[in-house]
Amino acid sequence: MRNNDALQFDDQNAFVAFMNRDQPLRPANILNIVAINQGKRPLTMATPTTDALTPQAALQLIEQDHLVVDIRESASFGGGHIHGATNVQLSSDEFEQRVGWVTPLDVPLILVADDNDDIPRALHKLAFLGLDQRIAGYVENGMPAWMEAGLPVATLAQISVHHLHESLQRDDIGPAIRVLDVRETSEWDDGHIESASYMNFKVLHQQLDQLPLGADDPVAIVCATGQRSSIAGSIMQLKGFTNVYNVTGGMTAWAAADLPMVDVEGCPIIR
Repeated sequence: MRNNDALQFDDQNAFVAFMNRDQPLRPANILNIVAINQGKRPLTMATPTTDALTPQAALQLIEQDHLVVDIRESASFGGGHIHGATNVQLSSDEFEQRVGWVTPLDVPLILVADDNDDIPRALHKLAFLGLDQRIAGYVENGMPAWMEAGLPVATLAQISVHHLHESLQRDDIGPAIRVLDVRETSEWDDGHIESASYMNFKVLHQQLDQLPLGADDPVAIVCATGQRSSIAGSIMQLKGFTNVYNVTGGMTAWAAADLPMVDVEGCPIIR
């Protein structure tokens, strides 16, 4: 037992991070990738297209279990989005991969942006992985049209690194805020917030119930910049979490503010 590394942890968060370290990450659309590689699902060779949907038509599809992928920036998503939408930013170099990672296989998708201009580029990028074939349409004229139609809007609260640090130091402002780090394992190893739990955003959809978090717990989600954490926050909202925050600027802002971090062994990092 003394040689079993998994039995050496007193801290639950450190144990969960250790156990997740070497687990293979399987994208939600792995069967789609296999089918493409085997030639069983051909890619779109022409310019991909999809249907423009009125907000009301999009709502009807959402009520039929279509999933909304909001391709706007994290701050815009946080300020107002369609309830249940998953935020995957088109500006990311990994846009199409991330859509594949975090959307359940063969669930039809609806795109929403700020306007119509970004939709062709999103479809073009999704086509590289065959994901354009899952797009049932896009909300014509984007979130402004949805809001003008008076349809329900949700928000994802944003929290600065300074506010988060202050909240972690205090116990007189309600339930203690929890921190969830959703970066890659190598990033976590290089330095993280001491009290944080860990789970890669890529597997959050499938493994969220393994975390020691309650649906009503205040949870601040952190990545490197605020993009992946917004993806994670949107997934947690979809799963019924009611009190989640996206950490603006992520660990990049945390480090720039010279706030405390620990290494993979839990030792303070001296900078």
